Amino acid sequence: MISRSNVKSGARFLTMTCAAGSVIFLSGCHEDMWNQPKVRPYVPSPFFSNGMSARLPVPHTVDQAHFWTDEGRYTGFVGTRIVNGKLILGRFVTKFPFKIGMKDLKRGQKEFDIFCTPCHGMLGNGKGEIAMRGLALRRPPASYLGPGLISTPIGHFYDVITNGFGAMYPFASHISPDDRWRIVAYIRVLERSANAKASDIPADYPGRQQLIQEMGTQAAAGAAPKAVIESKVSHSVTRGMTNG
Repeated sequence: MISRSNVKSGARFLTMTCAAGSVIFLSGCHEDMWNQPKVRPYVPSPFFSNGMSARLPVPHTVDQAHFWTDEGRYTGFVGTRIVNGKLILGRFVTKFPFKIGMKDLKRGQKEFDIFCTPCHGMLGNGKGEIAMRGLALRRPPASYLGPGLISTPIGHFYDVITNGFGAMYPFASHISPDDRWRIVAYIRVLERSANAKASDIPADYPGRQQLIQEMGTQAAAGAAPKAVIESKVSHSVTRGMTNG
């Protein structure tokens, strides 16, 4: 039979064991484990000669996440160089850096509708909702359908999407490089669609005669040829554009 004294002795021993374990455990924890010396962003540091804690990358550091060697594909320019410490831009790219297919044009249309139509409009005529509803600018949003931009190299559009222009802010952080080219390709489709001729529609294209009639009707009314624009991602209007 277990006596009361034995129970008390066992409880006392268990208590002392737990207390000793706690002391050993807590002795391994120090305040410096969570108050470690570290540099907080934008806090001055006397360790460096310029007193700044933020450091620049080591010279010739390569960003592996965004490494590229194709200048034209990622800048819209070719032949850019540095002369006497000054950046001299090269010439605009005139050919797409990869083959543009129907999927690319549809993707370009989707991205254009998201990012470009608020100012430039669904047709690329510069009459987007923002422009038509009170946005007063010294230079209104550009129309892609005029002779000036139709003859502009495609690298210009890529550069504008990447770096912005005038009141337009850069979209490089929102649109991937290849999607920018797809938007540019879609802009070319809009330009061609707005200036399309009946000869641009193949004889075997479904509803060809109806499209031609709609083109004539809308052209007489001074409107953009909606029928052709609706077919801008088809092989009919984009023939000759999908190979760069």
